[in-house]
Amino acid sequence: MSQDSYRIQKYPAVKLEEGNLVAVEQLVSEEAPLTIYLNGKELVTMLCSPNEEKYITLGFLVTEGMIHDIEAITDLTIDSERGFIWVEADTVFPNVANTYLKRCLTACCGRGRTGFYFANDARTIKSIESNLKISAAEILSYSVMLEELSATYHMTHGVHCGALATKGEFLLYSEDIGRHNVFDKLYGKCLEMKIPTTDKVIVFSGRISSEILIKVSKMAIPLIIARAVPTSLAIGLAEDLGITLVGAAKGESFFVYTHKDRVTT
Repeated sequence: MSQDSYRIQKYPAVKLEEGNLVAVEQLVSEEAPLTIYLNGKELVTMLCSPNEEKYITLGFLVTEGMIHDIEAITDLTIDSERGFIWVEADTVFPNVANTYLKRCLTACCGRGRTGFYFANDARTIKSIESNLKISAAEILSYSVMLEELSATYHMTHGVHCGALATKGEFLLYSEDIGRHNVFDKLYGKCLEMKIPTTDKVIVFSGRISSEILIKVSKMAIPLIIARAVPTSLAIGLAEDLGITLVGAAKGESFFVYTHKDRVTT
């Protein structure tokens, strides 16, 4: 598992210490725009941590249904200084940019509630089938490992972090200011390294919302462990899509919200 360099800057600030305001230099995480062009046309500008640009682009293009897989890409050029990426691909799904971020209602989502996807999600979302089993001790171990690994978070408290795990080890790790960006980076690495995901676990530092749960389904990940609690819509989607959702994994406890049979004691 390799870690790319994470960008941090120092900014002057004042800090309240024992009733006094003291001049300090505070470490903060960098945020920068990244614009993706697909076959010469501007596709999207996202705000992200300025690193691992290739992986966030690969993961984004596949999970959002812009391309079927990375084998379709014939050229990829990165301008890190200006925040541009140009991607040339042989096969691009028609009209995909027109449906990006357009709402699509569904009748599922647990307990009879109306579900919600974006139009591209409805076409690319996956229901997960997996025989994966994981012990309670392994879940707690992964939570501790993630907490210890994120040096950038401990310095700035300004990034989310996530890891791809299996058999007690982390295979991949990524950080970003954006929650969904973490998953795009991890999936981009999986695609390039041809790592199968149906028997892997995602460990994540933040809250699991519906958009994050949908990213997990597109990655074909059967189980996600989060240190924060999920939203109600995320729980409903996890139930419908066959994903085991573990939340509030801190200290010596956690909650299993869906598909509890994958977790053993």
